[in-house]
Amino acid sequence: MREYAVHDATEIELRLSLAVEVQPDLARSPIETRAGGLTAAAACLRSRREELAALMTAEMGKTLASAMAEVDKCEWVCRYYAENAHAFLADEVVSTNARDSRVRFQPLGVVLAIMPWNFPLWQVFRFAAPALAAGNVGLLKHASNVPGCALAIESVFREAGFPEGCFQTLLIPAECAEALVADPRVAAVTLTGSEPAGRAVGAAAGAHLKKSVLELGGSDPFIILGDADLEAAAQTAVQARIINNGQSCIAAKRFIVTEDCADDFEDLFIGQMKALRVGDPMDPATDVGPLATEAIRAELHDQVERSAAAGARIRSGGSIPTGPGFFYPPTVLTDVPPDSPAAEEELFGPVAPVFRAADPDHALALANATDFGLGAAVWTRSASLADRFVEEVQAGSVFVNGLVASDPRLPFGGIKRSGYGRELGVFGMREFMNVKTVWIGG
Repeated sequence: MREYAVHDATEIELRLSLAVEVQPDLARSPIETRAGGLTAAAACLRSRREELAALMTAEMGKTLASAMAEVDKCEWVCRYYAENAHAFLADEVVSTNARDSRVRFQPLGVVLAIMPWNFPLWQVFRFAAPALAAGNVGLLKHASNVPGCALAIESVFREAGFPEGCFQTLLIPAECAEALVADPRVAAVTLTGSEPAGRAVGAAAGAHLKKSVLELGGSDPFIILGDADLEAAAQTAVQARIINNGQSCIAAKRFIVTEDCADDFEDLFIGQMKALRVGDPMDPATDVGPLATEAIRAELHDQVERSAAAGARIRSGGSIPTGPGFFYPPTVLTDVPPDSPAAEEELFGPVAPVFRAADPDHALALANATDFGLGAAVWTRSASLADRFVEEVQAGSVFVNGLVASDPRLPFGGIKRSGYGRELGVFGMREFMNVKTVWIGG
């Protein structure tokens, strides 16, 4: 096992000072230069694909296949902003009584990113690509269990030709982050993580009147209505639950199915969950690898046991296997009481609670009966029902007859206790920019 030295106060100061020094030069550089750097970063990711994927699997346990796909997605986001930065950053002319009036978009400066372990590369690149394209510079405080990934990301941008200091990793404990948020040289902060972490960072940013973007937990509903294609819905439901070994904010967390198709859907869903192969994440045949830490597995199993004690039925899985590794079997719970952990808490692992709804009205009510609002999926062949759920489900994203996923072309983020602000798309780039009004008379 490799060990990494924690950056001390002197090193933190050196890196922050360098970021402040280089940011104005990056902001003044031609957009084409910054776009070229992202194109080079994409090429670097492609050439280092196997190395970076293996590093993610080793540090946090995702399957090698999903790690490969994650590198590919990071390459995509770099190319996307390289190709679109010029259009996204162009002045927007507005007709007024002035001789010339327009909106100009300018970078804020140094942005601190506090990122989680579950998607060690993607979570960072989806922030870094638009930030660097806009002329901001990044400081990364990554999760403590993925230090190799954190340093590898820094090396990618260095190899891509970005000037030294444009993107730097800080190997620091979580308690050091608040001082960085407070530092007047840090212009803004973005965090992806837990609700408690979001509250702490949001409060610190607010106390210093700094822009923040928070992407927090989710309890995403996956809604199956009676006219849905059940085969496709069940197959996608399995994917939606076990993505990243079930450790994803936008993984489906609550499966809501109307009574008129519930028996058939449950049979399909449970059968496919039981058929999943749990094992070595480096084996291409593995569907579900280990959870990231022993504590995560222990908490998940406790939630399952408390839900069962409250009346939920365990239809598959539900027990900790013997042997090494923090594995947990794909688990399905039915007849879940509304006040049980499986109904009220985020399950961060391959556990799927299924809820029955009397009709679409009841399904909609159950979908919205949560304090979270990140993503949602609804399955129906009815255009009118689809339109109603798109309009009335309380979430940052609603997918109809598909898997909820982030996409560089579309804004991503949540409402309610899932956070605020957006990443990706043009909206994500502009979160960390000064939207400046320009008015020229005479």
